[in-house]
Amino acid sequence: MRRDPRAYLWDAREAARRVAEFVKDANEEDYVASDLMRSAVERQLEILGEALGQLEKANPEVARQIPQLRAAVDLRNLLIHGYAKIDDRIIWNTATTDVPVMARELDSLLRQLDG
Repeated sequence: MRRDPRAYLWDAREAARRVAEFVKDANEEDYVASDLMRSAVERQLEILGEALGQLEKANPEVARQIPQLRAAVDLRNLLIHGYAKIDDRIIWNTATTDVPVMARELDSLLRQLDG
C-alpha cells in the first residue's frame, strides 16, 4: 500500500517547524557551543530530507513543486554519511534561513493538496 504523499509533506513540515523552534532564541555562537541543539537540529534535518526523498519516489509530480527538495535530500545524505564533513555554520544558516522558507512552502503545498 502506498503512503499518501501528504504524510511525507506533513513529516517534512513538522521537522522544519521543530528546527525553527530549536533555534528561535539562539544565535550562531549558542548553536555552535551546544551539542544538544546541534544534535536536535541535525536530526530534524535528517527527517526533513528523508521525508522529501521518500516523497520524490512516491509522487514525483508533487515533489517537483518543492524548489529546495534536492538540497534537503543532499543535506540529509551528508548528515548521515558524511558526518565528518559537517560545517556547523552552514547548518546554522540552513536552519535559520532556508528551513523557514521551506516550512512555508510545505504549508502551502499541504493546503493545496487538502483543498
